[in-house]
Amino acid sequence: MSKVSASSPELGEGLQYHIRCKPGDVAPYVLLPGDPDRVPLISSFWDDKREIARHREYVTHTGVYKGAPISSTSTGIGGPAASIALEELLRVGANTFIRVGTTGALQREIRVGDLIIATGAVRLDGASEEYVRIEYPALAHYEVVLALVEAAEQLGFRYHVGIVASTDTFYTGQARPGFKGYMPSWSKEIMSDLQEAGVLSFEMEAASIFTLASIYGARAGAVLAVLANRVTDEFGLEAGVKEAVQVANEAVKILYEWDSLKAAKNKRNIYPSLLFGKT
Repeated sequence: MSKVSASSPELGEGLQYHIRCKPGDVAPYVLLPGDPDRVPLISSFWDDKREIARHREYVTHTGVYKGAPISSTSTGIGGPAASIALEELLRVGANTFIRVGTTGALQREIRVGDLIIATGAVRLDGASEEYVRIEYPALAHYEVVLALVEAAEQLGFRYHVGIVASTDTFYTGQARPGFKGYMPSWSKEIMSDLQEAGVLSFEMEAASIFTLASIYGARAGAVLAVLANRVTDEFGLEAGVKEAVQVANEAVKILYEWDSLKAAKNKRNIYPSLLFGKT
């Protein structure tokens, strides 16, 4: 048996310890649902697909969507598991990530079944803080945000754009009572504080994904299906999930087209006059 480093536990030929993928297994563009069962839903829209790996919470499919190379890897729940997925996907060649998840709205006007396209995340998680000091912003890449907005507009889905909050826990971290009604004082105030600041929703992975992508020079964004509204106390199981999946897939096609245009024009960034053929 070949010797494996405890500092970088690969399993030979670049095979990653957790996601069980190696270079060549994944596309540059990767959709990141939390739920492993959402990966086959995502790939059901593709023109070509195959399962690459299945290990723990990490399920990976790779294929083609409307001419664009595409992969999807589930991250499990929370920033720690998502950070592992991102680290190992970067090691095997991915560079653009779109979280495809669910969320609980904090603003009354956001309906169950709507979509939220995140521009940034309040870092209430612990995983991102183990990478960089808390003052470092968790920002989505502007090209990914634009592609998600373009996709939502083309598909005609109702959506909102803004800042979300990423927590490490589903209960007290998101102002829900714990077992036997346990609720520390800060938990009772966090929801109203975020609402006053205009934060759109609670979720659990975007801050870690955005922070790591920025540190490593990759691109990341998120489209989130609103399953619940915490103000109106409404909940809809799987509401908006299919729409979020469609938007994410279409955004990859758009990004692929934009990246091809940038390469042809020898440009590093997308900007309006480049898209309109003026430069």
